[in-house]
Amino acid sequence: MLRLTAGGMLLATTGCSSGGATVETESSAGAILRSTAKLPEPFTVPLPVPPVRRPVRTANGVDYHEITQRAADVEILPGLRTRVWGYDGIFPGPTIESRRGRTTVVRHHNALDVPVVVHLHGGRTPPEHDGYPTDTIAPGAVRDYEYPLDQRAATLWYHDHRMDFTGPQVYKGLAGLHLVRDDEEDALPLPRAEREVPLVLTDRAFAEDGSFVYPSVDPSLRGHPGVTADYMSGVLGDCVLVNGAPWPVLEVGAVRYRFRILNASNARRYRLALDPPPPEGPAFVQIGSDQGLLAAPVEHERVPIAQAERFDVLVDFSRYTMGQRVTLVNQLGEDGTANVMRFVVARRASEDSAVPARLSDIRPLSTSDAVATREFVFRRGGAEQHGRTLWTVNGEPCSPDTISATPALGTVELWKLRAQNVAHPIHIHLGRFQVREPSRYAGGWKDTVDLDSGDQAEVLVQFDGYRGKYVLHCHNLEHEDMMMMANFQVT
Repeated sequence: MLRLTAGGMLLATTGCSSGGATVETESSAGAILRSTAKLPEPFTVPLPVPPVRRPVRTANGVDYHEITQRAADVEILPGLRTRVWGYDGIFPGPTIESRRGRTTVVRHHNALDVPVVVHLHGGRTPPEHDGYPTDTIAPGAVRDYEYPLDQRAATLWYHDHRMDFTGPQVYKGLAGLHLVRDDEEDALPLPRAEREVPLVLTDRAFAEDGSFVYPSVDPSLRGHPGVTADYMSGVLGDCVLVNGAPWPVLEVGAVRYRFRILNASNARRYRLALDPPPPEGPAFVQIGSDQGLLAAPVEHERVPIAQAERFDVLVDFSRYTMGQRVTLVNQLGEDGTANVMRFVVARRASEDSAVPARLSDIRPLSTSDAVATREFVFRRGGAEQHGRTLWTVNGEPCSPDTISATPALGTVELWKLRAQNVAHPIHIHLGRFQVREPSRYAGGWKDTVDLDSGDQAEVLVQFDGYRGKYVLHCHNLEHEDMMMMANFQVT
């Protein structure tokens, strides 16, 4: 039976308990790293908001940005300094905003001592600018990424995508938001300005001196790739960060807010809920997904979000009393990871937004649109490297020279994606898709789909924009680094 179990309870992964790892009892594939640093009390650190980069605009419709990838020491835990690898030295990186129809060019300077790759996740991007995993920027080098952004308004994000080392380099901080705006979305009476808030969810573990803990086989990230054996299923931290802050707090007015939620964690899933729930009405009204607006709002009491997924939701704080504390909780977490952040209804405010009954026109795809059907199985097995069993796609490890599919430009294909061993969130570059018979959490246009172990999703993938080589892969970053990725060539 086909089912999409976004947010469903997953089987616990049997991680080893040596080396600081513990058997994972939460609903994510992986093992927990335990912090030895003193973690702060939840809800004592204000929520930071990443700065928005201002472009240099030209008359020919091009917006230019310049970003340096560099190491910096920042305060994440109060009183301690953490070395991050950040875009412009901050974590998360600066938010880039673009208009549909205006080309954005981002010049990246690599001031780190390892190669990097930049992928605009969810971007409709030419292959030479998509961030293919082996298309690296060497230390000291510079590269321009050109994004035509002929696509709907959406919450995209950019992150490192270096072959074999995506997990540790994202964990060190190489991730940021890229928002696309358009006239259709601007015409809607949605919350704006300070009432439109990004929430980038990550989890990390900290050593006693405040540094990030990550179980790389080679901590220099210049030699042997991968993580130690205990963490082959995924790396889970014990401290939840939102916009780079541990369990932060945000004061809000008694009005409606829009939250753009991104799960930028390496391996952790969340099932988000409000505690206490509102006395009447839904906790969340979803207005958008990975690839922008839904056709109509969808009400949720909880929001399950896998790695790399985005949920664009509205929360109405006017239903709470003045001074009330409302906690955003993770129903899949335990101990510290059961909390995410807190809202405090601190002031009265006038409501100037509304929830439209219709958001966007989306033509549903059907199997009659598909010109081909393909199957991809994601599991551990079929190949070994350095004495380890790898994560594979159709039993094959990733190789830049192997092409697993050749869809034609301008067509739609039906792809059957099946997960084995553990859960896998699957991301397809370039090709946006619709899930056949979606759960209430998987509507609209998507670029990442969450699969529980043993689940299968049928997705109708639309290939338009560009010819060239792209990848699909699991977005559990430890699985991706251990070869769970495949190539397809748009012809």
